[in-house]
Formats: sequence, C-alpha cells, structure tokens
Amino acid sequence: MHEIRLNGEWEVKGFWPWVPLKGTSMEIGSELMGVTEWLPASVPGGVHRDLHAAGWIEHPYRDLNSLNCEWVENRWWVYKTTFEVPEEPGDRIELVCKGLDYEAIVMLNGQTLGEHANMFVPAVFDVTEALRGQRTAELRIVLKHSPDEMGQIGKTSETFTQKSRFNYKWDFSTRLVNIGIWDDVCLRVHECCSFDEIGLFTDADEKGGRIEIRASVRRKRLDDAREAGNPACGGASVPDDEYGACELEARILSPSGEVVRTLRQPFEQERCSLVADIPQPRLWFPNGYGEQPLYKVRLRLLQGERVLDERTHRTGIRRLEYRRNEGAPDDSLLYTFVVNGVPIYIRGANLTPLDHLYGNVENDKYAWMAEAAARANMNMLRIWGGGLIEKEILYELCDRLGLLIWQEFIQSSSGLDNEPSRKPEFLKRLTETAEHALRTKRNHVSLTVWSGGNELMSEPDRPSTCADPNLAMLRELVKKHDPGRLFLPTSASGPVQYITREKGVSHDVHGHWKYEGNPAHYSLYGEADHLFHSEFGVDGVSSPRTLRKFLSEAHLKPVSMRDDPVWRHHGEWWDTYDRDVELFGEFRDLTEFSRASQWMQAEGLRFILEANRRRQFQNSGSLVWQLNEPWPNASCTNLIDYELEPKMAYYWTQKAFASAHAALDYRKLNYEEGETFAGELFFFRGPKRSAASVRAELLNAAGVVLASWTYEARAGEGNVAELGPLRFAAPRTDDGLFFVRLRAEEDSPERAAASDNLYVFSTRPDRFYRPARDFAGAELVWEAEGEWSDRETSFAEAEECLTLPALRRIFRVTNRGTSAALHVHPYERTGGYRLLSSDAYFSLFPGESRTVAIDLFAIEADVFADTKAAIRDADTPGDRAVFSQVPTPEIAFAHFNEPDREAREPE
Repeated sequence: MHEIRLNGEWEVKGFWPWVPLKGTSMEIGSELMGVTEWLPASVPGGVHRDLHAAGWIEHPYRDLNSLNCEWVENRWWVYKTTFEVPEEPGDRIELVCKGLDYEAIVMLNGQTLGEHANMFVPAVFDVTEALRGQRTAELRIVLKHSPDEMGQIGKTSETFTQKSRFNYKWDFSTRLVNIGIWDDVCLRVHECCSFDEIGLFTDADEKGGRIEIRASVRRKRLDDAREAGNPACGGASVPDDEYGACELEARILSPSGEVVRTLRQPFEQERCSLVADIPQPRLWFPNGYGEQPLYKVRLRLLQGERVLDERTHRTGIRRLEYRRNEGAPDDSLLYTFVVNGVPIYIRGANLTPLDHLYGNVENDKYAWMAEAAARANMNMLRIWGGGLIEKEILYELCDRLGLLIWQEFIQSSSGLDNEPSRKPEFLKRLTETAEHALRTKRNHVSLTVWSGGNELMSEPDRPSTCADPNLAMLRELVKKHDPGRLFLPTSASGPVQYITREKGVSHDVHGHWKYEGNPAHYSLYGEADHLFHSEFGVDGVSSPRTLRKFLSEAHLKPVSMRDDPVWRHHGEWWDTYDRDVELFGEFRDLTEFSRASQWMQAEGLRFILEANRRRQFQNSGSLVWQLNEPWPNASCTNLIDYELEPKMAYYWTQKAFASAHAALDYRKLNYEEGETFAGELFFFRGPKRSAASVRAELLNAAGVVLASWTYEARAGEGNVAELGPLRFAAPRTDDGLFFVRLRAEEDSPERAAASDNLYVFSTRPDRFYRPARDFAGAELVWEAEGEWSDRETSFAEAEECLTLPALRRIFRVTNRGTSAALHVHPYERTGGYRLLSSDAYFSLFPGESRTVAIDLFAIEADVFADTKAAIRDADTPGDRAVFSQVPTPEIAFAHFNEPDREAREPE
C-alpha cells in the first residue's frame, strides 16, 4: 500500500444550508449561487483561514472581531479539487479523508460516496470502480453547518457528537467553531493484500528487551482479484474459497541503524503476531531520567518474494508499570508510574489544542511546543478531553523527547451537569473514536495512560467511576486493544473532584486556578494531602508584545475586565487586576501591569509545584493547567501565550521541575520587622540521590548579605532531602523588602548561579511588593559571545518533518548598578523570531552576572498571518536551516522595573 496525498489545489465556497444538494431554484429554475465565490482553500485547514485570506472576514483574533465571524459555522461549505488517477492503480484504491470537521457528504465525479460524522475517525471509501478508466477525477466534500454542541457551560449528558468542544467557547478560548478538512486527504493504493491493523508492544526485564508485533491484513478474494484483471494475486493451485498466502516480515533496526533482528511469520488467518527478543537493549526513559533511543521496526507483507505492503514504525523498549502511592489508602487508584523499575515523579502540563484552527497548525509549531515542554524539564503532557485526539506528529515528537502522554477520550464537563452522555448516537461515535485512537496511538512508547475524559462527575464534586456505563465501555475497549496501559475513568478521579483542606479524601484532584491570596494560598497548598494533581494553575497577563498584536491602541492599558469588553472577550475568567493592585499599587502602564501579574502567576505556581514535590512519592506528580492557549488571551493560566512568548511562570516552572532544586517552605509573604521568619528547606534531586550542599542567603535590595547558612544533603537519603529549618528575625531594610536566595553548590560558579531560587518577602502591612516598582539603581549591560550559529535540534536525526531549525548565541548579562535587577529576561526586538532561553526571569544583585544560551526560531505563531517568516534553501545540504526573508536578530535584556522599552514596535 502507498498513499498519494491530495493536499494540493483546493477551492471552497459557502452556501446556505442544503443549497449544495439542490443547485437550482424549484420555483424559477435559476442557479443558487451561494454565499461566497469559489475561494482558494488550505487543506488541511479551516474555512476561517481561507475567508480571511480572501478578505471576507477581518482577523478573528483581534479585539471583538470573532463575534462578526460566528455566521461561518452556520453555513454549508463545499470543498472541491481535481486530481490525476494513479497510472498504476494496484488492486484496490481507497479515498481516505483523515479529518472531516464535522458532518460531511463526500462526492466523486458527481456521485455520492457516502456521509460521515466524526472528526477523529477517517472517512474511507472504496473508489476502485469509480476511478476505473478515468485519467482525472473531481472530488467534492460538502460540510454541513456545525452541530449545536455544548461549550464549557451546558450539559455533558446532552452531548451528542465527537467534535472538539473547546471552540464552542471555553474559559481560555472564544466561540470560533472550526469547520473544514483538518487532516490529510489521500488515495491509498492497495495490492490484493495489505496491512489493516498494526500493534506494537514493548517490554524489558533482566533478560533483555522484547518487541511484540501484532498485525492483521485485509485481503481481496481471488475471484475478485481475477475479475479485476490482477491474476498475480494468486495462482490456479489456490482454491477459490481461500485467501492467497501472505507472510509477515519484521526487521528491527537499532537506534544507530544496525539490523538486530529479522523475523518472518506466515498469516494462517487474517491475524498473526511475533515477538522479537532484543538482547542488551538500549532502554527508553522519560525526559530527565535517561535517554530516548528509538528502534525502527520495518514491516513487510510478502507473497513469496513480492512485497504487497510495508510500514515503518519507531518505538522504544521499556517496561511500564503502575503502583499505588506511598502511604495511599487501599481503595486508591494507581498514580505512580514506573518505567524500567524506576518510579517517575510526574512533572508536566496540560496541552490544549494549539489553535482554534487546528487544521492550519504547521509541524514546526508542534515541534516548538514539544521542545519547549522538554526544556521546561517536563516529562508528561495531558491531552485534555475537551480538545483533540492529536495528529500523529505530536506523539512522534513525544516519543523522541521523552514526554509521557496522558490521553483523554473526547468528553468533558459542562457545568450544569457533568454526567457522561448515554445517548445512543453519542456512544456509537465515542466507540468509533476510542477504537481508532487505541489502534493508532498505542504504538507510541510515550503513551502512558488513557482517561475517560475531563471532569466527568456523577454528582457535584464527585468524579464518575466505571460504574457509569459510558466509562465502563471505554475501560473494556482499553482492555481489548491496549491491555498493558492504565485506564482512569476521568480526571480528576476522586474521590473528591477539587482540592480541599479536608484531610484523607483527596486522591487525584483538580484546582485551583487562581492565586488564593496571602496567606491562604500557602496554607492550602502547603498542607494538602492529595495523591496526584492533574490540573491546577494561576493566571497572569500576557506579554505587552503579544497584546499589541491583538488589541487596538485604546485597550493597551491596565484595566479590569469588568471595565473593558475587549479584555473580557480575551479571557473573562482570568482578571488579575484587583489582585495585582492589592500587591503592587496602581499601575502606570501596561508593561508594569503585565510584569506584576506574571510575577504573581509565577510565585503562585512555584509554591504549588514545590509543595507537591516535597511529598514525593506520597504525591506522585503535578500537571500544570496549562502549557499553551489556542487563541490570544489578555490574561490566562497558560505558561506560553498564543504568540509563543514564554511567560515568567514558564521559566519558574522550568526551575521548579529541575532534577536538582533547592526549595523553601513558607506560609506568607509579609512579616513585621523583627518577627521570626519560620521556614523549612528542602533539596530535590534525581534518582541518583547525590550529595549536595545548599547555601541560603538573606539579602537586601543592594545585594548586601545580611546572613547566610549552609545545609548538607547526604547521599542516598531519598529523592527529597529535608535540610532543616530556616529561622531569622525579619530585617529592617530601606524599602521594606528582603530576599532569601537558595543556591545549590556546584562545580562552577556559573552552574551554581543557574540553580538560584530567589524568594521575595516584605515588612509592609499592605501592597507588599510596591517598592519593587521603584528600584532605581539597576543597570543591565550584556555582550554576545561569537556569532549566531545553527543549532542541532533534539530530533536532528529525524525525518524532515520533525526538525526544528534554530539559531543559537551565548550572551552574558551583568548588573553594574547599585540595586537588584529583578526578573532579568531576554527578548528579541524585531519580532521576527520566537525565543527560548536556557534561563530567564532570574535576578541579579549589583555586580552579578549570568550567562545564557538563546535559541531563535523563525516560526509564525498566528495561523492568519500572510507569510511564513522562514524559508528553507532546497540546495542547502543536510537539514541546516537558512533563515532568509527575516530581519537580523536583535537581542536585549529587560528587568522588572525598567521603563517600557521591550513593548515598543520594532523600528
């Protein structure tokens, strides 16, 4: 079998409902011309992108423009293309539409092939006879108006489709319901026999590694083959009521490319399996615990020496197990994930769809997002149930980067009720989605756990269980198709839904999503006893650079969402204005507001992550809500905003997730002068449990060390070393602020500085952090080392579609002023690149320096942008990116209280 993509020249046209099936008026006989003209269409893609390119709608993500686009979901849209029929048609040709969003009628040369209604299951049609004798063919796909499905507020029990619900309006998105062809359209050309279903399952123990391959074939009966003029599919000696003889060949290649095993197994029936033993395998580990070597599995379907079909997969060899948490009650579910005998502390995030127009998301954006997660020391992504069963590219990237996948089926809470739907139509579609997802995603070594959906509850604050027939059905499907992986009925999985101060009732919980205030935030999370924390967050305002792209000038000011409908439209739930004014005072401009808001987001998240990690493996992991956002919110709980600008919380999460990390437990931000500061110090370390020395310093804003202490973590005393108490009298300082800095002693000053963890406290009774806005003595200078150079990506040996070109340069930044430069971070002035730094939002006291590696990526984040920023030179050897048609990079550094320079438009 081979595929021929039909993603070339397409056109799309809008119509009133049902008109495409009628064509002419019954009354007067004239043509029903439609709503739009025929427009160039992007496939894969969404109608909104094509309408914007043709000038039919304004940019939907700016101001309130999306409100003017809601007519699009209520029209029918017809896609059409013409393609050449393959000269060598094989024995059978299928038309495969991998992602029709949503309800579709598929027509070939004017004849209806069939209808389809599930965006997560391919629509497949046998077109062998329809194409026989044809040189070209016209394909039309009629997409009906979007179904009236539930948004975030509604009734889960009334859901009836398998269509992504987030773009019907969610707290992190607007209502912009995608309609279009969101994945590839192709022809599959088959010989008389071809692979149908492939299953790869790996394991390892002290004896070695194993790759089990399970395959099934689809075969055409010999009389059908002969009637089609293809006698090569069998011979006269084979009885007419039997299938032709087929054989499975598996060739296993090591991560370095050597053939390690070749095996053959005949198909006695339509299914067969074989096991390849791999001596001394290179084991696959999650990010931060080891390497991610992938073995190549080449499968061929043979008839004698004739190759009828072939497939190539990559997989890692590892043993995956599940355990109860330390000290967990007997009725708890299994929340500790064990890979190759090593318990893995989960450090991850929730991934939403990358855009409202998920069909228009390019591979480089997937690659950038996965790389950003791995760089943040994450080892798991939860693919949320209100979003997507994602495209294959994401799972391939996670295999390569060691990002475990928590995959939810497409169900989510709705507020008015959260009970899993039992509608027969819904259960039929859900079964189709689940079976297709199980058969395809199980082959990824990164896939770790299946979940029935998001926040499904049989009653308020009580997560649903497998006593619900919907979830019981899904559990049985997982047992049938992927029996080695864990199934959780929902997330959170109870016995209560939300984090609580009540003890002994929290297993896997969600919440909260706000900074809970001082001191309530610190007592709630610092004293919690949940076993797993699969969703929680803190909100923060987006960067001024992003806001300037999507908000008009009148709205670029500090404001509460109560008072500005445009801000409300871009993140109504995530208003931080009152919170931030209470801590920092009234703001003078947007940049001050954004920096203060991001500070509190980072502060709140860091404490939660460190509090959870202090209880490792009583608590077995944290999944931040959320890594990304699908449209530009003015404020949200995301770590990375729509324009791929990492927020301060991203870098503080990166530090809190580091393998070696010193942390402070405290219960409030403000103290009276002379009051005893009472904290506890901890040191987190990886599975090697190496010895470490941690220095704690008490400083003022001028960098004067008022006191210092040294703590020792002895080797082998657990993944979390309790270093001891930190006690001192809150000092009098000129500005009312004092700082506690923790530094793990390393083999070089640079490495030691990179491990800094700084906490800011105040002796003021209110507006604790107001003085930080007025530090006047900080002065940053920086210098570059060498020139910009191409950087090899984390997946440089992968196929072209998995590469992520970047430019790298080393910078050294110094504070040569007289007061602290808080939250120092680099930015790229031209706006032509997306930036990831080895470190950012660190603080430098007078005379201190930090060296950082900055990587620039020429990626266009906005799917409505007219052009891509980077192009590749086809004549350049290898996978080296040539960054042309983009400006020369300009790097600068900013800190918390400097004037608003980074938000200005590039000259």
